[in-house]
Amino acid sequence: MTDEATTLGRRMYEAFNARDLTALEAIFAVDFVSHPLGTTGVAAVSRAWSGLFAAYPEVRVTVEDMLVDRDKVAVRSVLCGIPGGAPGTAPTMMEIFRVHRGRIAELWGLSSFARQGR
Repeated sequence: MTDEATTLGRRMYEAFNARDLTALEAIFAVDFVSHPLGTTGVAAVSRAWSGLFAAYPEVRVTVEDMLVDRDKVAVRSVLCGIPGGAPGTAPTMMEIFRVHRGRIAELWGLSSFARQGR
């Protein structure tokens, strides 16, 4: 499971950076739950990602650390291409996701990024 979870984590961030919304169905479970956003389903991921791409056309995720324990993956990453904040700093994220049957089933996370108007 560890190799599968690592590969899936990498695929998720690669899809985000490539703006590949068609890859979402192969990455996320049909009943995926995003605990931070309070949403479920692949369409909710697509809407969230599309909103970020529209607001920040240069946004990219750079994975700094990825730790895997069986079906859980913890990731520390940086959101590049988002203006604002202290000079020379980019928002950071901490995410944990659970893999079930070859797809990401649940995600928990925290971010130093606060979107305006939310």
